[in-house]
Amino acid sequence: MIHLLSYKFIKTKGKMNERNDEVFSEKVKAGKRTYFFDVKKTRGNDLYLTITESKRKYNGDDSDRIEFEKHKIFLYKEDFEKFQDGMSAALGKISDLWESGEFKKPEPREELTFEAL
Repeated sequence: MIHLLSYKFIKTKGKMNERNDEVFSEKVKAGKRTYFFDVKKTRGNDLYLTITESKRKYNGDDSDRIEFEKHKIFLYKEDFEKFQDGMSAALGKISDLWESGEFKKPEPREELTFEAL
């Protein structure tokens, strides 16, 4: 079972409440968006994954409010393999389409090294 949740989140300056159900978290910055891959546990000690896309919204005023638009997917253990298969198939198709020359490939990223700094 996969659940999709979309909502706006408003945070005032300071820390959000921390929860004890988080086992692992990976943050990926991608342009104007940030993605979070969070492995969490249930009370029954089962694992599940949340994938969150977060985009900061600028409201133009000088208030302490920072607004984020978030979209979240909840992925449960019984669907991990199906999700992985679907993601692999979709990314494989994208790769094939790029190689066909019909669609633009992303620009290669330049890797930063300490020597380059």
